[in-house]
Parts: sequence; C-alpha cells; structure tokens
Amino acid sequence: MAIRIGANPIIWSNDDMPSLGGDISLETCLSEAREAGIEGMELGNKFPTTASELGTVLASYGLELISGWYSTELLVRSAEEEIERMQPHLQLLKALGAPVFIAAETSNAIHSDVSIPLSRRPVLAEKEWPEFARRMTLMADAVAAAGLDFVYHHHMGTVVQSRQDIDALMTLTGSSVKLLLDTGHALWGGSDPAELAKVYRDRIRHVHVKDLRAVKRAKADAEDWSFLQAIMGDVFTVPGDGCIDYGKVFAEIPDYSGWVVLEAEQYSEEVSPLTYVRMGRNYLINILSQTGHLSCLRAS
Repeated sequence: MAIRIGANPIIWSNDDMPSLGGDISLETCLSEAREAGIEGMELGNKFPTTASELGTVLASYGLELISGWYSTELLVRSAEEEIERMQPHLQLLKALGAPVFIAAETSNAIHSDVSIPLSRRPVLAEKEWPEFARRMTLMADAVAAAGLDFVYHHHMGTVVQSRQDIDALMTLTGSSVKLLLDTGHALWGGSDPAELAKVYRDRIRHVHVKDLRAVKRAKADAEDWSFLQAIMGDVFTVPGDGCIDYGKVFAEIPDYSGWVVLEAEQYSEEVSPLTYVRMGRNYLINILSQTGHLSCLRAS
C-alpha cells in the first residue's frame, strides 16, 4: 500500500462536544470529503455502527474505511476485560478492511471536559507504567492476531501526551504496540514531530496531520485553557495553514506506507470544512511529492 490521503470527520463535527458542527450532516461530510479528493474516512459519531450499513454508506461516496478511535480504560480494567469489550469495534474495522486499530487511554483523561484546564491532565507515576504497558501489549497482541495493526494515539489531556510519556510507552510495550504519529498533538505536547518520526519510524503505522496556529496555541497555554476551549478557539488547523514543517516530518519516514489522515477541529461559523480539507490535501500532495512519497496524484 502506497501513501493515501484520508480525513477524519472531526473536520466537520466534533466527537467530544457534538454540538460543535452538530448541524452538519454525515452526507455533507462525506460528499465534501470526496469532492476534495479524499480517498478514505475514519469513524465519527454520526456514522452507522454495523458493517453492512457503514459499508453501503461509504461505498456510495467512493470512500474506504480507514479506522476509528477506541477509548481504552486499561488503568481500571484488565487486559482480558478490555479485549472482550473491544470486539464489536474490532470486528467492524476488520469486516470493512481497515488496516489499523486506533487506541488511546481515556479512563482518567480530561480532553472531553471543557471545565478542566490542560495543566491538570493526568500523569502516570513511574511505578504505574510497567503494568499499563503490559496490559496495552496484551491488547495489541489480540488486535494483531485479528490482522490489524494496533496504533497508539498520543493525545493532549491524556496520560500519553509528553515526549517522556511517548518514550515510556514505546520503551515498555511490546512490538505489537505501534505508534500513531499525530503532528499537532506531538508539537503541542512538547515533542518535535520530525524527531518523533525519526526515532520511532520503525513503529509508526499511521499518521494524523493536523497543524497548529502558533499564536492561538500560545494564548491557550498562557491562559491555561481546557482542550475543548482550545478547539473552540481554533488552535488547530490543516497542514499548510499552521506552523509545522511537514517536509521535515515526512523526510524522516521515507519508507512509510499507509494512510495520512487530515484533521482540524475548527468550528467558527466563517470556517468552511470543504475549503480547509481541500487546502490541506493540496498542500500535502505538494509536500509528499517533494519528499518522494507521491509522484502522480493531482491537486483537487
């Protein structure tokens, strides 16, 4: 599989605060994604949850299923309990040929609570990491046995946010735990996305590309916003409209093959999702062509 460009429906409507973009229908989301040249979609809260219905809807727009977020609670559940709980989601992804299973620990996460500032995000004590990593590895082993890559999504407001957190996760988990490189969450969490790509290139199996508006991110930090306040403040945007050098990022993963997924949670009335997804895709095509990842896709 060569690199393909997909999108996450949070460009259109938010999962953690459904009122943001709540008036935008699934049909509008999928039709605009296809109009912009997107080839596949990740799941969102407006998508059907059965394989037959989901497959029919996506096929009607010429789109493939890439994956979908799964919230683990391995700090409060055993690996065996989580493996049983994940089965409906895993089987849905498998039935539609999704290559990766996206997971993030959320048992004590704050990213979906507008009232809690990011400075109060949960942090694991050193003694807690080995057991968390052991459970994560067992879960990833089960996903791998089903034929999908288990990719961990480091995320603001969770226990895997900082560069130190990411290193602990990658060091303590087994090889079945792969990394989802999210450029926006990496930079905001204190990592250099290009350095992450270089260090963990052999374990990166999925890439999310969201950019940051540096001035708005600085305001969010200075005023200690919650993650959802930052979303409403348009801290995130698509590649090409922010401060991340994507040429440097992709130069560090020359052999990457898989999906590159556009994201940008921004819901101001003046923001057109179609305009931004098209902008992000066209920018990506130029960057990926320059880094040798793409040679024949045209701009939309």
